[in-house]
Amino acid sequence: MRVYLPTTLALLREYAAAGAVAGYDDPFVADGEDEESEYAALMAAADASAALGAEDRRRVVLVAEMAHEGEPIPFEQVLAVHADLVGAGPEDDLAWFATQEVPDLVA
Repeated sequence: MRVYLPTTLALLREYAAAGAVAGYDDPFVADGEDEESEYAALMAAADASAALGAEDRRRVVLVAEMAHEGEPIPFEQVLAVHADLVGAGPEDDLAWFATQEVPDLVA
């Protein structure tokens, strides 16, 4: 199942170092497999990320394939990261990052 997990850059750094995403709250799941449903789940997760109160105020969302709810997700199952660019506002779209770009994103 594809899930959208709100997070912060600090938590993303921890997940990448640990090789797994663990200790997350309820993931957001799209109501359907269409683009509109997936976008709605992404933006709901982005709103939840903003509510986490990261110091830099950047929204960060992990998109991952989850085998079993509540279990840690191996970092290899993370498909992409969506995050605000530096200086972005809440009305701006999130940028897409490949998992290979995570080290640069969290640096």
